[in-house]
Amino acid sequence: MFKNITDGRMCQCGNARESHLSVALGDYFSTAMVNHWDSRQHSSLHPTDAFGEMQFTGASKRQSYFMRLANDTAPSIVYNLLTRHWGLPSPNLVVSVVGGEGMEKVKTWVREVLRQGLVKASQSTGAWILTTGLQEGVGRCVGEAVRDHATAAASSSTNKVLALGVTPWGVVHDRKQLVNPKGSSPAKYKAQSTFKDSCSLDNNYQAFLLVDDGSVGRRGVETGFRAKLEEYISHQRTGICGSGTIDIPVLCMLISGQTNMLERVELSLKTSMPWLILAGSGGVADLLSEVLERVSPAPPSPSPPAEGEGGATPSVDMRERVAEIVRSHFPGHGDLDKLVEQVLSIYQNRELITVFHGEQEGTDDFDTVLLKALVRASKQRILSDATPNMEELKLAVAWNRVDIAKSELFNGSIRWKHSDLEDSMTDALVNNKPEFVRLFTENGLCILDYLNYGKLEFLYSTTPEGTLAYHLLQRMLQRRLQERPFTASSANLLDDTPDSATKMMSGNGPNSISLFEVSGVLELLIGDVCKPFYYSALGLDPNLSKRNALKKASKVLRGGQLYRADRCLYPWASLFIWAVLQNYSDMAVFCWEMAGETVLSALSGCKLLREMSKLESESETKLSMKVLAQRFENMAHDVFGSCYQSSESHSFTLLIRKSPVWGATTCLQMGMAADARLFFSQDGVQSLLSQIWWGEMRRSTEVWRLVLTFFCPFLCYTSLISYREDEEQEEEDIPRDDYRTYGDTVFSYSDIKHLAPLSCIRIHSKPPKRPFIVKRWRQFWYAPVTSFVGNVIMYFLFLLLFAYVLLVDFKGPPPAGPAVSEYVLYFWVFTIVCEEIRETFLVGSLILRQRLRLYRQDMWNKCDLTAITLFIAGVICRMFSSWFDAGRALLCVDYMVFTLNLIHIFAIHRQLGPKIIIVGKMIKDIFFFLFFLGVWLMAYGVANQALIYSYDPRPDRIFRRVFYGPYLHIYGLSPEEEMDVGQEGAMLCTTNTTLIEGGAEPCRNQYGNWLVVILLVIYLLVTNILLINLLIAMFSYTFNKVQEHSDVYWKFQRYKLIVEYHSRPSLAPPFIILSHLNLFIKRYIRRVPSVKVHDFVRELKGKEANRLMTWESIQKENFLSAQSKVQRGTDSARIKRISVKVDTVVKQMGTSREYEHRLRALENQMEYCSSAMSWIVDTLVQSSMVKPPRPPPTHRGTTAY
Repeated sequence: MFKNITDGRMCQCGNARESHLSVALGDYFSTAMVNHWDSRQHSSLHPTDAFGEMQFTGASKRQSYFMRLANDTAPSIVYNLLTRHWGLPSPNLVVSVVGGEGMEKVKTWVREVLRQGLVKASQSTGAWILTTGLQEGVGRCVGEAVRDHATAAASSSTNKVLALGVTPWGVVHDRKQLVNPKGSSPAKYKAQSTFKDSCSLDNNYQAFLLVDDGSVGRRGVETGFRAKLEEYISHQRTGICGSGTIDIPVLCMLISGQTNMLERVELSLKTSMPWLILAGSGGVADLLSEVLERVSPAPPSPSPPAEGEGGATPSVDMRERVAEIVRSHFPGHGDLDKLVEQVLSIYQNRELITVFHGEQEGTDDFDTVLLKALVRASKQRILSDATPNMEELKLAVAWNRVDIAKSELFNGSIRWKHSDLEDSMTDALVNNKPEFVRLFTENGLCILDYLNYGKLEFLYSTTPEGTLAYHLLQRMLQRRLQERPFTASSANLLDDTPDSATKMMSGNGPNSISLFEVSGVLELLIGDVCKPFYYSALGLDPNLSKRNALKKASKVLRGGQLYRADRCLYPWASLFIWAVLQNYSDMAVFCWEMAGETVLSALSGCKLLREMSKLESESETKLSMKVLAQRFENMAHDVFGSCYQSSESHSFTLLIRKSPVWGATTCLQMGMAADARLFFSQDGVQSLLSQIWWGEMRRSTEVWRLVLTFFCPFLCYTSLISYREDEEQEEEDIPRDDYRTYGDTVFSYSDIKHLAPLSCIRIHSKPPKRPFIVKRWRQFWYAPVTSFVGNVIMYFLFLLLFAYVLLVDFKGPPPAGPAVSEYVLYFWVFTIVCEEIRETFLVGSLILRQRLRLYRQDMWNKCDLTAITLFIAGVICRMFSSWFDAGRALLCVDYMVFTLNLIHIFAIHRQLGPKIIIVGKMIKDIFFFLFFLGVWLMAYGVANQALIYSYDPRPDRIFRRVFYGPYLHIYGLSPEEEMDVGQEGAMLCTTNTTLIEGGAEPCRNQYGNWLVVILLVIYLLVTNILLINLLIAMFSYTFNKVQEHSDVYWKFQRYKLIVEYHSRPSLAPPFIILSHLNLFIKRYIRRVPSVKVHDFVRELKGKEANRLMTWESIQKENFLSAQSKVQRGTDSARIKRISVKVDTVVKQMGTSREYEHRLRALENQMEYCSSAMSWIVDTLVQSSMVKPPRPPPTHRGTTAY
């Protein structure tokens, strides 16, 4: 207990005597009663009893965090609480507003500085604003400004201003509402009017740190804690998880303030904390601004500095001038000498202070003022090998202010080196700032020198926690670590705690994220379309199995990891993949613009995003992925359209070129994997498919000519079938002097224009000339359309033979059967099975696991497998007399399955194809309809059966009456007596349970007949009117929806069918066995490579590949230029340009007004000087002390003419 000089009932801590415990009130050793209370000596620590979330009653539903803590709490614990436990985003700037706490009325222009200047600038940088968080003075103005900006800002804005209150616990009004030892979630807090010794919290703050030193009603107890927190934050890194290149800039802003603020400013300046003083706001702010502006530095006095002080001792003259200014601002202060010493100490660190005249300068460029203040302060503490420009650049990157960087740093006056931009480039990439990445790329940064595999792994290690990419990478990393020999370190890393996950994601050792994990994630998302990524960098064979690759990769990563210093082969493509996995839309689009193979890159991004959207659980993130995927598909469609308009042959080569960047895949393969229907609907893609479909024949050839030639093959030598003219051209030898250099590629425009067309680039060497007979024969029979026509004709004959066997010639089991026709049918199906095996296991270069996976993904392959399985089961059963009928039934069902395959065959038809797609969509609707129908049918059937029949245990009759009978009711096919018991005719029935169990027909119950009729009416009303019309509405919606894009759907399905028949032999089953024998001899005995494979895949190397990539880049640039021109012509872009011009005019008018004020002030000074000179002249003339040698000059005014 402590004395209070004025009132014996109150303690010096501010509490009443009665509120203390008895042990504090006693004086057992005559030492408890003292004259001065000290928090450190006379208070004790206890676990906090006020923490959690609070909700302000009568205000918005948004909740704020709060925590009561001691004034000596470590700032590291508090910062961890803010960023990790409360989930507040790490700041790019911290502005600590001090002073003005007790101001009852804040000046209007100060309010505007806080609203239009501070909060707006903080919003553009993603800042924290620290105040006392009370509903008084400047704290209330800041809260209102943050509320207004949060209301006006978009909900998706990433940079949001966070207002944090560092509040003295003893000043909070009605703080008992927050006390709950178990934590509040949330605590109800009612804000009230300001009182004398307390004030309510402001509801516009996101979090409150309630600092308690044991006192009540004392302001300023949080000052020391707040200063330590600011200093700790200033040593933390910006960016996600502290991945930035600079420390978090912290700026203290002084508004007004009492004399106790001088000590606060002095202590902060000693830790090199920059200050921004708002001149004109009153109090200490005006005092310091006047001292800094009016007092000029004087030469130091010869007396040595006092111990512990740095710098020279101020002169007596300076001290007198400062004392005069202090006396003018605080005339009644008792300890004037102390104030003078504090002001002089602050003056010695004037380089860290910036004075802002808000009333005169305005608030438009307040963000630039903040930047200049921080840069000015940073010049005093940066290393000797650093430059102020580098510090200013890092601040601009941290704030994402590319406009400041362009106007101040990249205006041509500074020559930037590659090494100067590396750290800032990494910061811009990690924190998703594509505008800075573009700026650095355009101003000296070489991406080839910048990005190596080690830096790429670092980018993946900074993946934010909680994202899909983070979880996928962590899963792959854990899978690799589980393959390693079990050690103590690996056991710790396999822990599932968040800290262990963070350790695994960061670092450069074998336990951190590597390119092997990235390759695993890409393989999971893209599938078997591409070869594994980054295997060449790790020294792995792409054909290795997963287990062997995992073992070898673990061995490589446990070694020296020398690959990390190697340059990334395709830097922009690697950054594009990284940005897509992070779901950074703008960054991904920019990297796509810079990467090569534009069309394929866009399709690959579309594939990645669509697969990621299937795995993403957050609905908002899933939607953003789908939108970005559709954007990439649109860009692939538009860019290829521009390529097709430029050159048809070049665009065809672009579609079938095997890409070294994207794992030896092609645009067509990636587009199919990405389900890019819009891309396949492009005219250029369809033109290539049509050209491949018809082979060397003209596309205008009628189908009846093909059918006739199929039955009479020698007609292919006549004019009945027309062929395209040969387009083979020999490459002209171009002299070396005609080449021009474009970057690292050597090409000439004549080379680009004379690239070989598709018809003559299917093979790498010139094909040998064949006789006319052989040539025409190959041109007709090797065309996919001929194979299709032959398969259709032979399939119809197969179905006719199958039907004939089932209906006419299906003999009994051996030895009576099978008949000859049935043996022919068996052989026919055998050839079909051989073709299925060839297509699945012998076509392409995939491994067995990948082949089986692709086979399962196709619905028609499943249909073929079902038909073949049923046929084999039926043939086996029909060979035994006991299973003969079952075998016949299986073959009948199998005939239906074989017949349904006709739908797949006719998907190539332009009119039938879209309708088949619509039917497929409607089948999905039927399943939903059958669910509702089944529920209602079962409900009515069970009730109807129970009402009509009291006892009938036979399952067959129960099934017919519960399900089959009500189903027939829908179509009105049931007899009337079955629906109405009262209409029962002459029917033999019994009520004997024994006879009923023996199979006799039970009699019907007449009691519930009235209810049966009512239920029947309701059942028919729901099924025939409600559900049937619901099905019609669903069909209508599906039809209208698909019909709008039916052409797109059909063109997409057409590609699959063309690829299938392109790979098939010329002959159809059963004659296809001859083609199989021919292929076996050519491929495995004579080792003759396939020629048709080059229709869909071609590998370009060297000069030819460079020319094609350069031509594609030119078309991409043309497309982007046209797109930019269209965007500049939109109304929003025009309005934006007009707004910029208006702002420029307003600034110029403000400057002109400033010049006008200066001219007026100069005129006033001139008038004063003129009047003074006139008075001096008059005085001298009238005085007799001095005799002038000549008369005074006369005033020369304007002469009138």
